[in-house]
Amino acid sequence: MSVPPTRADPFARRMSEVVGGPVGEHARPHRWWVPVRVLLALFAVVFALSLVQHQPCVNTNWSSDQARYGKMCYSDVPYLYTGRGYAEGLWPYSDSDGRSEVTEYPVGISYVAWLGAKLTQLDPSGPPLAERHYGGADRLWSLPGMATEVNTYFFVTALLMCLFGLVATWFLAGTHRGRPWDGLYFVLSPALLLTGLINWDLMAVAFVAGALWAWSRDKPLLTGVMIGLGAATKLYPLFLLGPVLIVAWRRRRLGAFGWATLGAALAWVVTNLPAWLTGFEQWKVFWSFNSTRGADLGSLWLVLQDAGHTVTPQTINVWSWVIFGAVCLAVGVLGLMAPETPRLAQLGFLVIAGFLLVNKVYSPQYVLWLLPLAAMARPRWRDLLIWQAGEALYFAAVWAFLGGVLASGTGQTPVYDWAILLRVAAELYLVVIVVRDVLRPQHDPLRQAEPARAPAVALS
Repeated sequence: MSVPPTRADPFARRMSEVVGGPVGEHARPHRWWVPVRVLLALFAVVFALSLVQHQPCVNTNWSSDQARYGKMCYSDVPYLYTGRGYAEGLWPYSDSDGRSEVTEYPVGISYVAWLGAKLTQLDPSGPPLAERHYGGADRLWSLPGMATEVNTYFFVTALLMCLFGLVATWFLAGTHRGRPWDGLYFVLSPALLLTGLINWDLMAVAFVAGALWAWSRDKPLLTGVMIGLGAATKLYPLFLLGPVLIVAWRRRRLGAFGWATLGAALAWVVTNLPAWLTGFEQWKVFWSFNSTRGADLGSLWLVLQDAGHTVTPQTINVWSWVIFGAVCLAVGVLGLMAPETPRLAQLGFLVIAGFLLVNKVYSPQYVLWLLPLAAMARPRWRDLLIWQAGEALYFAAVWAFLGGVLASGTGQTPVYDWAILLRVAAELYLVVIVVRDVLRPQHDPLRQAEPARAPAVALS
């Protein structure tokens, strides 16, 4: 029997008074509209609204700054189609003879971006592929029919991301047994609506959700496979192995950690193998690109740089890993000293939040990295909405900054820097709440459930 959100969440209970109050004790569930189907349908609605949000950019063929930044509909997808060789039908790890840049993402994203291009080119609106190889990538957009094809590629990619999002929703609905409605915190997230189509990050989100689901079902090998696939898509899911170790140690089940590590390693190696075999030099670009990158959008390093401090890429590389290492150590101590074994989502949220806060770039869509972990770590609307209010403020500020409305830097109006700091403060608020739940388990929403349910969710 599932727990209705209007009974489990005080904020939802108060808001439900507008439409008649919480679900009654004698309410009968619908036989077909079970919670997971409702969640999947709601995700589809939210994702459709996200597509509507991007219509100003589609209507202007992604060429108008007023649309991209003024209407806040920017996406990386269309620009990478022409700028990374996908529009020419090239495999992302082949040599383009300098006509296009190498994809700077891990292999998972590169494969799906290439797949989206192949699907788009089943019915191309641009010229034949053979005619696209002449000249540089910057001229592709001006070829006849290419603007329409770029829009098609965006919609094909959106469909693929929708599928990953639906998979993530299904996993989250089953992570907490008896609490499928906890997936609602992911599905109805403002962050999902605003940032779901900026990049391919929903792929990694699906794998992280899969890892949480597999761990809650006592499937450590599958947990590791999900982590490995996620790390092959975005690096950050790899850091979930630390929380897995802490939970396994507390449960005296180190064998589970071993299986998870093995699954992660095998999945990562197998996923990377096609790229290694077809273009090892191109595969290395992701690692070299990130090592030479300086302080970038959204990061605290950029705030320091704007304040007049000298922040070199080498400085960031060293200190970001030192600080992140200290964060991981602190989370490990927290997990070992907690009165009760913390849940994987709680420790995972704290680790990934620490990684984002010290990272050299904190793009708007990176909020998606935290979303499934936050929804499962602290399934309460009030706290999640406070956190996402900071994300929404930053979302508006970054486009205003890129559009030239806000200035940043020494001697200029530091409105954008303040937006970064407010975003960080909102995230730290949720971090503090989760730490409190770990130290005082009586505040954890899942620990407040009936005793009969507690063992079923303890490992999640």
